[in-house]
Amino acid sequence: MRDVRGFCFFPARSSTKRKPFGGPISTEPRINDRIRVPEVRLVGPNGEQVGIVSIGDALKLAQESDLDLVEVAATARPPVCKLMDYGKFKYESAMKAREARRNQAHTIIKEIKLRPKIDPHDYETKKGHVVRFLKAGDKVKVTIMFRGREQSRPELGFRLLQRLAEDVTELGFVESQPKQDGRNMIMVIGPHKKKAEAKAERAAARAQRGADAPVDSADEAAASVDEAAASVE
Repeated sequence: MRDVRGFCFFPARSSTKRKPFGGPISTEPRINDRIRVPEVRLVGPNGEQVGIVSIGDALKLAQESDLDLVEVAATARPPVCKLMDYGKFKYESAMKAREARRNQAHTIIKEIKLRPKIDPHDYETKKGHVVRFLKAGDKVKVTIMFRGREQSRPELGFRLLQRLAEDVTELGFVESQPKQDGRNMIMVIGPHKKKAEAKAERAAARAQRGADAPVDSADEAAASVDEAAASVE
């Protein structure tokens, strides 16, 4: 382009970045009019096999049943579609996923460190920690730490680990046998109960305690009323 004085100039390029072509790929299944195939293998609302029908007939059946036509297997030939209430299906799926996430529990590995010549009182304290961890459904990594001349007596650590495993045998089992790792000896004890089971038991126990509390308070109130009536008489 030229201005009035005859000089050439070019318009400045816009600094706005161009948007990339395409967009996010949808993971939602195609439903109703979005299904663009000539025929489908139709499944009824109760799982019954209707057979291969034209897309027009399938949409008509969905409309007559007041349901949605949902593509459940797009890669099949022909695609498989099912008659269902898609809104209700999505809601129930979301609730199941939320419940699964709520109940999901990850096993955690706790660690307890001992000395070969541990004091009896300290041993009982450490064993109490192991018991608590196993009851919660967690694994416990027990480490025996050797120092100085203790490294020449690995049997001391081995016997201590065996003793601990026997003391908690009702709550856990030896998942990894004792093995030497440099200056340390390591053993892993796994819980008999899974994390989710232990979590459910704790929740049930809390609920039971909560249910018992109002009953006790009601009994105490009734007893106080009886005492007051007796004093008046």
